[in-house]
Amino acid sequence: MNNFFSKIKLHKEEELPFVLYSKPNSNKMIGLLQQNDVLYTVSDFTEKGFVFASFDEKQLILIPENESEIITSEHENITINPIEIDDSGFDIEAKSQFEDLITKGIQAIKQDEFKKVVLSRSESVNLIEFDFVTAFQQLIQLYPTTFSFCFYHPKVGFWMGATPEQLLKANGNVFETTALAGTQKANSEVEILWQQKEKEEQQYVTDFIVKRLREVARSVKVTEPYNIKAGSIWHIKTDISGVLNDNSILAEVIDTLHPTPAVCGLPKKKAKAFIIENENYNRTFYTGFLGELNSSLAAIAISSDLFVNLRSMQIKDNKAILYMGCGITKESIPEKEWEESVNKSMTMKRVLRIV
Repeated sequence: MNNFFSKIKLHKEEELPFVLYSKPNSNKMIGLLQQNDVLYTVSDFTEKGFVFASFDEKQLILIPENESEIITSEHENITINPIEIDDSGFDIEAKSQFEDLITKGIQAIKQDEFKKVVLSRSESVNLIEFDFVTAFQQLIQLYPTTFSFCFYHPKVGFWMGATPEQLLKANGNVFETTALAGTQKANSEVEILWQQKEKEEQQYVTDFIVKRLREVARSVKVTEPYNIKAGSIWHIKTDISGVLNDNSILAEVIDTLHPTPAVCGLPKKKAKAFIIENENYNRTFYTGFLGELNSSLAAIAISSDLFVNLRSMQIKDNKAILYMGCGITKESIPEKEWEESVNKSMTMKRVLRIV
C-alpha cells in the first residue's frame, strides 16, 4: 500500500475526519485530512473546503482547507474482480412496500399534485472483511466517469459513493451543471432505445434547471440530450452552462438547483413534501450534495465543484446501507421501478463482499 493510503488509514484509526475523492475522468486522488475532530459547518457558502450536505440541508458539514492536511496521488492500476451479485434473492416484503410507494406516487401525479416525484428506498447488507481503501480503488476503476468519494467524520458517520451527477461547477461567475434522468441497464445492444417515460422525465429535469437558472444568470446554454454510461447503467444527460448575474452569489445558485428534479421532483416543494411524508425513512445525506467549496486546489482560480450524492452507501456496524431512487411519472410501472432500483444497488454491491 502506498504512503497516500497508509496516511488515510492511520487518520481513520485515530478517528479523525477526512475525505478522499477522485473527479470524473481524472487519474488523480485528493485527500483532505482534518487535523482535529471538530464538527465544522457551512453557514453562507463563502467557506473554503469540502462540503457534505444532507438532502434537507439541515446538515452542512465542512472539512475546512485551513484545518486540514491536503494530500494527492495518482491512481494505481490494481487487478480487480467485480463481485457478481445474484439479484434473484430479493426481499419480497421490501419489493411490495416499494411498489406500493410507487403506486401512491403515480396516483398523486394523476391527481395533479405534481408532475414528477423521485422515490427511494434503503437496503442494509452484512459485510465480510470490509476495507474502505480496496473498495474505493475498485470504485474509481469500475466507474471512471463518476465522482468517487469516501467521507468520514466521527460525529457524522462513514459514507462512500460513485455519483454520475454534477450539481454545479462554478468558477467566478461562469458555471456548468447537468440534467440527468432516465435509467437503463447496459446490455450488449449497440443502440440505446428510450421509452417516452424516460424522455419526458429528462425533459422535466432540463426545463426546471434552465428556468430556475435564468433567474440568476444572464446567459444559459443547453446541449442536446445524449447517452452516458455510469458503470452498468445508461442515463440521458444534457449539459447546461452559462454566466451568472454580477450580483448572484453561490448560496443563491445552490438553493436554486438543490434538490434537483432528478432527486426530488416537480414542482419541488410539493414533491419534497410527498417524499418526507411517504418514504418512511430519513435519506440523511443520500441525494444531498458534496464536493469542493471555494477550493484553492484548482490550478487556475478558486472554484467550487459540487456533485449530487447518488449511488452511495453508509458503512455502519459491519453493514452497508445502500440507497436507491427512481424518477416517477404518470407513465411509471411499479415493478419496472423496483427492477431499476435493484440495478442501481448493484453499483455499490459490486465492490462489497456481503453475507
